[in-house]
Amino acid sequence: MATRRISIMGSTGSIGKSALDVVRHANANAEQTFQIVALAAGSDAEGLAAQAIAFNAEIAVISDESQLPTLKTLLAGTDIEAAAGETAIAEAAARPVERMLAAIVGAAGLKSTISAIRAGNDVAIANKESIVCGGKLILSEARRRGVSILPVDSEHSAIFQCLGDGRSLEKLTITASGGPFLTSSLDQMRMASPKQAAAHPNWSMGVKNSIDSATLMNKALEFIEAGFLFDVEGERLDVIVHPQSIIHGMAHFTDGSVIAQLGAPDMKTPISYALGWPDRVPTVVDRLDLATLGRLDFENVDETRFPAIRLARQAYVHGVQATTVLNCANESAVSAFIAGHCGFLDISWIVEETLNRYFSGNMHGIACDTLEEIALLDRFSREMARDVLEKTQRRTGG
Repeated sequence: MATRRISIMGSTGSIGKSALDVVRHANANAEQTFQIVALAAGSDAEGLAAQAIAFNAEIAVISDESQLPTLKTLLAGTDIEAAAGETAIAEAAARPVERMLAAIVGAAGLKSTISAIRAGNDVAIANKESIVCGGKLILSEARRRGVSILPVDSEHSAIFQCLGDGRSLEKLTITASGGPFLTSSLDQMRMASPKQAAAHPNWSMGVKNSIDSATLMNKALEFIEAGFLFDVEGERLDVIVHPQSIIHGMAHFTDGSVIAQLGAPDMKTPISYALGWPDRVPTVVDRLDLATLGRLDFENVDETRFPAIRLARQAYVHGVQATTVLNCANESAVSAFIAGHCGFLDISWIVEETLNRYFSGNMHGIACDTLEEIALLDRFSREMARDVLEKTQRRTGG
């Protein structure tokens, strides 16, 4: 495979670090597999500068503009450009590359993803929130410019590998580990702390994604993402709990065949597949030993304790506006939970109440066909979620 130019938006997060591990291993041979063009991060100037120097990036961009002087100082004496702010990140994402890895957490990653697509760059998308909020826009822009969107989430990477030509597809299944509270009672979940909620049993993720996994909202967002990416109706999407996280996704066909993708729970595998596609890039992840593993378990989602999947189905039926509301309400609720302003079970309650307000409100005319419309609905959704949070605090005496 010829040397492939790539950029990573969100390079100091867990996905970004794993991606750079993939690059480091792939480049360890005589021929350079990947060349880093642009790296972008939120506020970790020291980490970003160290990455940029280690991988000889062309440019390093920090979202937090107050960190630009620090970044420039750390990069002094190198040929690496330094820049800051959302506009600079979008411009960096538009630099010509074979693949841009979209790994900025939350809806904040949408602008740079669209920028990369409009520049004609293929996108390896690890930011499920961008698809949930902007899937309609992202996919229409990608089709218009002949750009490929490669899934990085392990579940969607699995389905992508299982689909083949997609003919005779009956349904798709994504798996959920069940998170840290799979066997917990509602009373135990009600008292859970942010630290407990972020303690994922199988995956190493950032705090926000880990808490989403604990509520199963992570899987709810992936349900919506799968629908958009693979153009499948909600009735043909399933979520099943699989505690070992060995099977990541399955494609079911009309002849009764089920094709599944298996692998160790390590994000380096789907990252390497998205960066290397259509080739495969060797990684150092653990290899499966099924005999040692011994068993694979499955069970249905308990929607009483984990209502997120039900909310995702409801939002997906109503389209991208409702899925945007769901995502923004969840981001607001998770931030409130981390800050100690609401309880763990309140997260899903806030999301549901915000969705109900949207369904009964007057914002249905916002089409989400442009970044500006998505940003408008994002702002309104967060305002609604904050109002619901205040109601939650009055309800609980918090």
